[in-house]
Amino acid sequence: MNTELLIMAAGMGSRFGGLKQIEPIGPNGEIILDFSIYDAVEAGFNKAIFIIKKEIEKEFRQVVGKRIEKMIDVEYAFQELDKLPEGYEVPSDRVKPWGTAHAVLCARDVVKSPFAVINADDFYGKSSYKIIHDELIQSNGMCMVGYELGNTITENGTVSRGVCELENGYLKSVTEHTALDKNSGIPLDSIVSMNMWGLDPDIFPFMENEFKLFLNEKINVPKSECYLPSVISKRIEIENMPVKVLKTAEKWYGVTYREDMDSVREAMSKFINEGLYKL
Repeated sequence: MNTELLIMAAGMGSRFGGLKQIEPIGPNGEIILDFSIYDAVEAGFNKAIFIIKKEIEKEFRQVVGKRIEKMIDVEYAFQELDKLPEGYEVPSDRVKPWGTAHAVLCARDVVKSPFAVINADDFYGKSSYKIIHDELIQSNGMCMVGYELGNTITENGTVSRGVCELENGYLKSVTEHTALDKNSGIPLDSIVSMNMWGLDPDIFPFMENEFKLFLNEKINVPKSECYLPSVISKRIEIENMPVKVLKTAEKWYGVTYREDMDSVREAMSKFINEGLYKL
């Protein structure tokens, strides 16, 4: 069975400053995506689909695409503000993208197989790709990789995380928190979503309907976003759809803030020296 990796790379990294997805973090100029794709290929994924903005396509293909194409088949999908269902128009004051659910929905015509979703600027850890790939192969059902909150925070500011409520190993709900740190009051062993989801293409009709409902309510709210975890929570509620939570002990590394770069570079160098990556 084929499995695909859907990579959300359209964001320009407002808090980080600049196109953080292509910032070198490895000793030989590697970017986080080099490590992510390496892990995905090793786990058994067959294709990578990048969700990007048209405006960064040329630079992204040159800096990222050409490298990744040597490792795995690559396709592209484009997240644009005006990529809306028929009958909807972008408000004149809308600048912010429509959110992660919209990003995934923009890849609807490209995705053909069970797929995992990740953020381009997050390092998820080798074993996380293996467990989500194997679950997609074995069950062809919805799942997510769950991290302990304490393994996903940075010392350089707050982070946004989806805090999960579990029941017998399955996801009951996800609540978005936009300003978490080690002193925020949420227990550090709480399971959170890092937007590493395992999905099947049959989610797209439901997702489109939820996105329309979102637009009906919030299309004129300039900073509103339709979050992927929120859509999945609604599907759990409405269709009683089981979403298995695959817990991982991996530590997340990311570049939410420019000050995070030193710790990320140090970690990647350590992994290379240990022989985990031969890039």
